[in-house]
Amino acid sequence: MTRNSRLVVLFVSVPILTFALLGGYLRNTLAQEDVYRHLQIFEDVVTLISENYVEVVEYDELMQGAMRGLSSGLDGKSSYLTKQEVTLFEQDIPLPEGQTGLTLTNEYYPRVVAAKDGTPAEIAGLMPGDYVRNINGESTRNISLLSATRLLRGEPGSKVSLTILRGNAMEPHTVELTFTIAEASEMLTKMVSPGVGYLRIPTFEQTNPSEAASTIDTLMMTGTESLIIDLRGTAEGALKTGYEIAELFVPAGIMSIRESRGESREVISVDKDGRYLALRLVILINSGTSGPAELFAAALATNQRATLIGTQSQGQTADQRLVKLPDGSGLWLSWTHYLTPDGEPIHGHGLEPFIIAEEPFVEFGSNPPDDDQGLAKALDYLENGPAS
Repeated sequence: MTRNSRLVVLFVSVPILTFALLGGYLRNTLAQEDVYRHLQIFEDVVTLISENYVEVVEYDELMQGAMRGLSSGLDGKSSYLTKQEVTLFEQDIPLPEGQTGLTLTNEYYPRVVAAKDGTPAEIAGLMPGDYVRNINGESTRNISLLSATRLLRGEPGSKVSLTILRGNAMEPHTVELTFTIAEASEMLTKMVSPGVGYLRIPTFEQTNPSEAASTIDTLMMTGTESLIIDLRGTAEGALKTGYEIAELFVPAGIMSIRESRGESREVISVDKDGRYLALRLVILINSGTSGPAELFAAALATNQRATLIGTQSQGQTADQRLVKLPDGSGLWLSWTHYLTPDGEPIHGHGLEPFIIAEEPFVEFGSNPPDDDQGLAKALDYLENGPAS
C-alpha cells in the first residue's frame, strides 16, 4: 500500500470507526471482532479505489460517499450531514414561510409520506410513495432529508419545480408548486349514516385534546353513536400529541411505550377513563399515516377501542437528534422510538389493519376514483359487524 493510500484509509476510517462505535449503536449488536473485520474489508475497498480507479480520487467525496452509504442502511429519517449542513442546523436560521405541504422520508431519494390536505402538493396530486427525483433541476440522490426539506421552503408566491416518479412509470413527471403560508387545518366532520359520524384529522400539528373533544361533542349532539376517524395521509405533528388525544377514547391504562438505546423502557399511561368510551370506533389508515397518527391508532387499537381498516401505515415513530463527528460533519440519528401499548414495534414496521381496504393506483395527472373503499368498508363494519 502506498503512503498516499494509507493516508486515505486513515482519513476515511477514523470517522467510520467513530460512527460504528458511537453511542453503542453497533457495539451492542455486533461482536467487537466483527466490527473490526468489516472495517478491514472497508480499508481494502478504499485501497483498491485509491490505487486502481481510473481517475484520481477526491478524498472528501470518497469520505462523504462512505458516510452516506452507512447511514442509508438505517431508517428513512436518519442521514449523514456534511459540515455545511451541520452549520446550517446549528445556526437555526428561520426558514421562509412558504411551504408545499409535503412530508418526506428518505429511500435513496426523498419519498413522499403524505401531502397535507388543501396544500399545493395535495392539489397537484402528489401521493404517498411518490419519489422526488429532482428539485429545481438538481438531483436529490445524495442530499439529506434535512436539506430536501429546506429546499421545499420558499417565499410565499415563489415557485419550486419537482421531478416526480410514481410506481413503475418509466418516465418521471415535472410539477411546479407555488409556496403558500400554511393555514390551520381544521378537523372535518359529517354524518355518513344515521348514528354514524365521520371525523377527518388532517394533522396533529395544530390539534390538541380540548379541540378534538369540542369537535366530537358537536358530532354527538347530532346523534353520533359510532365514529369513523380518518387518518389517511395524516403525518404531521409532535409524536406525543397522538397518544395525548387518544386518552379521550380509552380506559385508564397504557397509551404507549418509549424505548431508547441502552435505557429502561418508559411506560406512558393514563390513570382515568376517557370521556368517549361509549363510542364505537373505526380508524382508517394507509401508507401516509405516520408519526403521531400511528401512536393515536395504536393506542386505540391495542386497547381494543377501535378497529383499523385500510392498508399498512408508514412505520415512523422515532425522534431524531444530531450527533457531531470530529471533522464537523454529523449524523442525524433516530435515537428513541415509541411502541404499541403491548410493546410491539411500530417504527420500521407500521400498523397492520384488521380489515384491508386497498387503494387503487392512480396514474399521474388522473383523478382518483369517486368511490372510497375504505370508508365503505368502515361503514359496513359498523352497521353489520365483521364479515364471517
